[in-house]
Amino acid sequence: MKNHDEFEKDILDAYEKGDLISTKPSTKEKEKYKAAAQATSLKDRRVNIRLSSPDLLDIQARALEDGVPYQTLIASVLHKYVSGRLVETPSRLATRTTGRGKNPRIP
Repeated sequence: MKNHDEFEKDILDAYEKGDLISTKPSTKEKEKYKAAAQATSLKDRRVNIRLSSPDLLDIQARALEDGVPYQTLIASVLHKYVSGRLVETPSRLATRTTGRGKNPRIP
């Protein structure tokens, strides 16, 4: 059985008491959500890119940290960048140094 944090416990308690009610989105809201879902899920083109090994390892680690496949993370970052919604947040991972010999993963 999963241990719930305080926020989750509050939601569960409210649900069990019947305090939560279901609301239906308006037709306009439904169309907005539908368009957003279609725009983000449409993947009809394939692109090949070359990345440095350290960058790919960092991307894979960040994806693992976020709980998503690394290809999904790359696509998400690119989508946010081109749509003007990319907001940089610090990673919990240690920042790697650049340059040969300074990175422990590069001999």
